[in-house]
Amino acid sequence: MEHHAEVVRGGVWQPRVAGGRDLAAVLLVLGIVVLLGVGARQMLGPFVAEHQPAISLSPLALPLYTLRTIMRMLAALVASLIFTFTYATLAAKSRRAETLLIPILDVLQSVPILGYLSFTVVFFVSLFPGRELGPELAAIFAVFTSQAWNMAFSFYQSLRTIPSDLDEASRSFRASAWQRFWRLEVPFAMPALIWNMMMSMSGGWFFVVASEAISVGDVKITLPGVGSYVARAIEQRDLGAVGWAILAMTIAILLYDQLLFRPLVAWADKFRVEQSAAEIVPRSFVLALFRRSELIARFNARLAGGLHRAARAPLVVPRSLRLAGRWSPPARIVDRVWYGLIVVATASIVWAVLRDAGSVLSWRDLRIAASNGALTLLRVAVLIVIASAIWVPIGVFVGLRPKLTAIIQPIAQFLAAFPANLLFPVAVVLIVRFDLSPAIWLTPLMILGTQWYILFNVIAGASAIPSDFREAAASFRVHRLRWWRDIMLPGVFPYYVTGAITASGGSWNASIVSEIVSWGPTRLNGHGLGAYIAEMTEAGDFPRIALGIAVMSMLVIAANRLLWRPLYLFAERRTRLD
Repeated sequence: MEHHAEVVRGGVWQPRVAGGRDLAAVLLVLGIVVLLGVGARQMLGPFVAEHQPAISLSPLALPLYTLRTIMRMLAALVASLIFTFTYATLAAKSRRAETLLIPILDVLQSVPILGYLSFTVVFFVSLFPGRELGPELAAIFAVFTSQAWNMAFSFYQSLRTIPSDLDEASRSFRASAWQRFWRLEVPFAMPALIWNMMMSMSGGWFFVVASEAISVGDVKITLPGVGSYVARAIEQRDLGAVGWAILAMTIAILLYDQLLFRPLVAWADKFRVEQSAAEIVPRSFVLALFRRSELIARFNARLAGGLHRAARAPLVVPRSLRLAGRWSPPARIVDRVWYGLIVVATASIVWAVLRDAGSVLSWRDLRIAASNGALTLLRVAVLIVIASAIWVPIGVFVGLRPKLTAIIQPIAQFLAAFPANLLFPVAVVLIVRFDLSPAIWLTPLMILGTQWYILFNVIAGASAIPSDFREAAASFRVHRLRWWRDIMLPGVFPYYVTGAITASGGSWNASIVSEIVSWGPTRLNGHGLGAYIAEMTEAGDFPRIALGIAVMSMLVIAANRLLWRPLYLFAERRTRLD
């Protein structure tokens, strides 16, 4: 017999008295709920573009601004999860849907997020006139687009790689599609999904800061948050306020990590499908606190019971619909009709875009955008080469030393999550102070926050190389050059390609806010496609904004198809052969 809420005293079972753990857990939960409620209430207030509340540079205002920024990140994360569970599942379950949804997802992943922020702001503000919900949804949508594509791809790949024996076992128990989804597919995909949620969140901090203060033509929209606080500090040339914003964002990222992702990682570890137990088990003090709290355990038991009943509900297609769907036209005819509809829809969209753009844009506009795109492409290529030359050797050195890895890898993950655009004012001050060339010295800002993806992916690759390989190389006294060529570089190459793809995509997005920067009245223009899109956004020139986005998207897609996709497939084949 188990007694969860009682203890033995003098041979008599007596109710258990709430202790310090219960009090701490309840206070933590109530505090989070109250803060979320305060933030949500303020996000639903009235909005008038001509009378927006002034942003205060007082450090005392930063906690509330930081809360608003955190709320936007959380809302975008929830929306990304809903999108992932629906979009990726449909793509994985339906062959015809897959032929359409996955290419669309591939293209969306290549489109510069900050480029079309001006369009989304106008759309959401017009959708909810006079309400702050419009600009809030625009900022949330920017963060959503930085998270959802990566999470959807991860969930899609997990659904496609479920072991056949597990799938057959679930079908042998006659589990419905609903039951298989919640009891097999979601648990199997959860570890990888949570890891990709963490990586997506890292990129989201950059975009939420950039989307909280944006100008579209004569309209300037500032949402209370860390991003608008920094924008105000830049206008006032207040470097101290920038320092306070950096401190507030550092605390926010650490709290997100400790209160949300560490507990999720530790909880999801039980879903891993492995032949042997992991050497290092992830732990979380918050999860341990909740598990040891009797009050939280009671609430969790009731909540879990309801969720389990919902997951076990035998939801099936009604018999009448099954009988009506027994006859269907031949698959060949359905495929032809489906692909024909896709071609017609795509051609219609392309024709409409070319017709409208042709009346406004000229070949000179295309030539200007293409030349700026070539300049930004050159910068991205040079930055990736330099970052690879620096971080690959360092990542290998760290990854081969487990104790050092345990220290460096969390730091690298934090640096990847930290929004580098908060550091741009410091860079501008240094460039102006030493009279440096903006065309050269603004370039490193593009990769300032994304280079860390290369580092911690290489660290993970070096750590995953079997120890017997290293011991064999040492016993045979393999020459250092051959050791790098035949053992280390092939071993870390798949991980490096993943990190380089992420760093490259992040650099393209960062170019929109790093190729043209300001510090008070001082304005530095490094020129390039990012600067072109930023200037057209400030002018409210939507046709040329669309042209810049289209050129950048085509360059990113071409780089993915011609360079990164072949490298990724090559690394994947090498991994299978090994």
